[in-house]
Amino acid sequence: MTISRFVLAASLGLVATAPAAAEPTRYPLTIQNCGQEMTLDAAPSRAIAIGQSGTEMLYALGLGEKVAGTAVWFNEVLPQFRDTNAKVERLADNHPSFESVVAKEPQLVITQFEVHVGPQGSVGTRQQFNELGINVYAMPADCVGKDNLVGGDGARKSAFQIETVYQAVSELSEIFDVQDRGAELEKELRDRVDAATAKAQELNLRDASAVVWFSSPDIDLDPFVAGQKGIAGYILNTLGVRNVVESDEEWPAVGWERIAQADPDIIVVARMDRRRFPADDHEVKINFLKSDPVTREMTAVKENRIVVVDAHAIHASIRIADGIEAISDALSKAGLSAQ
Repeated sequence: MTISRFVLAASLGLVATAPAAAEPTRYPLTIQNCGQEMTLDAAPSRAIAIGQSGTEMLYALGLGEKVAGTAVWFNEVLPQFRDTNAKVERLADNHPSFESVVAKEPQLVITQFEVHVGPQGSVGTRQQFNELGINVYAMPADCVGKDNLVGGDGARKSAFQIETVYQAVSELSEIFDVQDRGAELEKELRDRVDAATAKAQELNLRDASAVVWFSSPDIDLDPFVAGQKGIAGYILNTLGVRNVVESDEEWPAVGWERIAQADPDIIVVARMDRRRFPADDHEVKINFLKSDPVTREMTAVKENRIVVVDAHAIHASIRIADGIEAISDALSKAGLSAQ
């Protein structure tokens, strides 16, 4: 399923004013964000989005002309945003430098992950940006109910909630004073997620189990797989599928021996266009699964129940319904639904 005509029109700036227009944003605007307070005196005219999720959300809100730079991408941009994205400078495919972000003179930095901009941010801290008069907005999905000081990708204290995605849409639309577009986009996303969830639940699965393999720093090292309470874990739970990985970390490293012992019914592998690690390539993952003496004996490998899903569709983004649909369809084709 693709984003609706509304989102395409929004990316081109063609959406008409809704009949019942929302109240305009009143500045100065103060927002509580990930335990920090941020105040804006006006709608930002220049923003940097460190993360594909925030970037595509801004495009969907019709704010492409406000994006002065972007970084941290997993997949190619959605087709309807190609023209908009082509005009935005890619500061880095992965982690941009603090200097490259500041050089674009943004009024707002939007970060998808606190690991990039947060208490121990690899790009910088909030304080560093704030000292230069630059506000920072962290996507709520990465901080609500989550401890990002644990190391790596952090650990969930409570399960990911889809409401944090809608919260980001609402807050960003208020920050940029485009509440009508925000309301339309939020409805669009809610409808798509609800429809994908209903379709998945019709499968009436028989205790199906899965593991979600994101990547590996080296193909011979333990893989980064989805934890219980993260975003990919939410998708599995929505589908009624048991995650064989018990950790609450976002993407813990778990040995293949432990995974093989659990013998999941399906293996979901993330497809990426980035090449930070060799295992970002889904074909490298699949070749490993079929050739390694441990993994090739797993039932899912023997019966070719390996599902390839875009990495960005298993993150907190406007593509999350695509992830639910893709895995749901694969489960159905694999014959795992109740007869």
